[in-house]
Amino acid sequence: MNNILNILLIEDNSIEIMKMKRTVSFLKLEHTINEAENVDEALEFLKDRSRIPDIILLDLNMPKISGIEFLSILKNDENLKYIPTVILTTSNNQKDIIECYTIGISGYILKPLKYEDYVKKIERTLAYWSINELRRT
Repeated sequence: MNNILNILLIEDNSIEIMKMKRTVSFLKLEHTINEAENVDEALEFLKDRSRIPDIILLDLNMPKISGIEFLSILKNDENLKYIPTVILTTSNNQKDIIECYTIGISGYILKPLKYEDYVKKIERTLAYWSINELRRT
C-alpha cells in the first residue's frame, strides 16, 4: 500500500512551486504539499512537531541561507535529521552534489527543461518515497 506523503517543498520560485502542484494534481496524487519560500520559513515550519514532513524537496539556490546550509542545520538536529531530503535543483555542479551527499541527502534530482521529463522524475521520486517505510512521529 502506498503512503500519502506529507511533503515540505522548499523553493523560492513561485513558478516552480506552481509546477510541482500542477504535477501532483496531474498525476492524481493525494500527497500534501507544504511550501516554504526560504530557509527561515522552512525552519519555522519544522518547529511544529505535529507537522513534520515525510520528505523534504529542497532547492539549493535559496536567498539568504543556501540549501546546503539548511541541510547542515537539518542534519545536526536530533529530531529532524532522519527526514529524507531530496535536492530538486538546476545545479549540476559536482562540488554541490558531493557536498550534499556528504551531509546526508537521500537523493539529488536535476530539474529538466521539458515539463514531460519533469513529470516523469517527480512521479518516480514520489512513487519511491510513498512505498518506503517512513518514520512516523
